Amino acid sequence: MKPILKISELFKISWKQTRAQIWVLAGLLIGWTIITFTLSIFSTPDPSLGLSGYTLGIILMNIVFALIGCIFNLGYLKNIFQALDGDEPQFSAYGQQARKILTYFIASIIMSIIVCIGFCLLILPGIYLAVRLQYFTAVIVEDNGGIISSLKRSWEITKGNFWPLFLLGLTYFGIAILGILIFVVGIFVAYPLIYMMYAASYRVLSAPVATDVCDAVKIEE
Repeated sequence: MKPILKISELFKISWKQTRAQIWVLAGLLIGWTIITFTLSIFSTPDPSLGLSGYTLGIILMNIVFALIGCIFNLGYLKNIFQALDGDEPQFSAYGQQARKILTYFIASIIMSIIVCIGFCLLILPGIYLAVRLQYFTAVIVEDNGGIISSLKRSWEITKGNFWPLFLLGLTYFGIAILGILIFVVGIFVAYPLIYMMYAASYRVLSAPVATDVCDAVKIEE
């Protein structure tokens, strides 16, 4: 039987867990924004280095930003899973997940190539592939998946659930837009909520037997 993926239940449970840890989850995002903004100011290469020196500096800066971004994405998703379980997010998650940075980085590149090919052929295949492969990050964080195995696992658990997941993606987009419209700062609430719904939906889809959101997440009332 296919897992029961109800967007209304996902939203309800995700909002409850996000609200319970909103100060921590939003604070991490604010801290990340400040760090990246500060680094972008002080790490910009000096044009006086010449064209070659400036170009090399830009390349190195982008590599550093990419690595830091990977660590944050992995660690933050782990924090989201911790909050989903009713636990307080731990900063140590970032150090633990940093070991998976190469796996995540290469898997991200492979997924991007696959999705880009789909978009080049026709737009719809690109959307389909993006929806089917989207949970590779969750597999890496939650189940220590490898580069290929994480992509294969995402493909397996999303089989037969394209349309519910497509609607879920539209819900993410709507939440993000609403967050931006609420004086922009609303994005610091919208972003954790989107991640929480992503994590909750992964729990449902990866359950060994068909179940609903409440059983998969195991939230105590």
